[in-house]
Amino acid sequence: MSETNLRKRQNIKKSPSKQAEEITEGISYPDLRNVDDSQTRLDTLKSHKRSSSFSGGVSDFHFTESVSRAVEHAEEFMSNIMLKGWNVVHHVSLPGWLRDNDYLIFGHRPQIPSFKECFISIFRMHTETMNIWTHLIGFVIFLVLSFWFILQPNMNLEPWELLVVSIFFLSALLSLGFSWVFHTVYCHSEGVKKFFNKLDYAGISILTIGSFVPWLHFSFYCHPTHKVSYMIGVICLGILCVVVSTKDSFQAPKYRSFRAALFVTLGASGVIPCLHFIHLAGFWDAILFPPLGWLVLMAILYVTGAVIYAMRIPERWSPGRFDIWFQSHQIFHVFVVLAAYAHYKGILHFADYRREHPECIGGDAL
Repeated sequence: MSETNLRKRQNIKKSPSKQAEEITEGISYPDLRNVDDSQTRLDTLKSHKRSSSFSGGVSDFHFTESVSRAVEHAEEFMSNIMLKGWNVVHHVSLPGWLRDNDYLIFGHRPQIPSFKECFISIFRMHTETMNIWTHLIGFVIFLVLSFWFILQPNMNLEPWELLVVSIFFLSALLSLGFSWVFHTVYCHSEGVKKFFNKLDYAGISILTIGSFVPWLHFSFYCHPTHKVSYMIGVICLGILCVVVSTKDSFQAPKYRSFRAALFVTLGASGVIPCLHFIHLAGFWDAILFPPLGWLVLMAILYVTGAVIYAMRIPERWSPGRFDIWFQSHQIFHVFVVLAAYAHYKGILHFADYRREHPECIGGDAL
């Protein structure tokens, strides 16, 4: 018997496990502990599958089919590992649509194409953890405050006045809710990120409009024409901001400063009715009026937070040091919650004052 035929017969007699060891001997399987380059590793595994060719009889064909199925199972297993066991990644490992702040170097979530896993990720530490929790906690706080304010028996406000105040609470809940949900799911996919990012920006405009409504109502309580005029103006400007913020180009990182300027402009539009109120009430009466102090504090907090957000302070001074804690977006979120609470305190004082002084005397604002 020739040497060639002898080798063929020996190969046929080998056990399937032995053949598998020889066939896969040169294959280097990917390290499942690191998943930030998972797609590349999957492609490597698939290329091994395609390059594994066999020649021989029927037994070789069946064995090839078995190996093919085994590789497919391995691919599925790797996909599950990547989904459930993801690790934080470096900024340069992110796809372009997940990159926003170049000063945050490490600790980013990779793409997680599962809403369930996105929501589970709020209990892990990464660059978005505190962005999520600052507004999630704020959402719960304002949910409790809204029920407490509306249901307390000693307010004695008219139903339509409760409606005016409820608009503020609803706008705060929508804005904070859109924000924490966006920061939770934006790593799901590019389409999901764009959709919830638009809601997030729209929520800022909604909060601004909702904050103006009760303040304008109580400030110009005795001047309905001024009240309605200012409300219409603010609502129209807010709608314009919502429309602009839904444009895809508006979400690009290079428009960060423009976004901040747009929302600051919307908030600064309240300066005109504020000066008008001071004129009607008299300078010292207005300055010593407690609700106005809360309004000024609210404006300072909003503007300060927006400037910190736009300038990316403090991470621009030390890239990589504030990846998880005290980055600009987290500080901005805290300032938003504090500003909304300051506005709530102002509304509370205004409602108390109008309950005690429901009458309008002459042309006075107070």
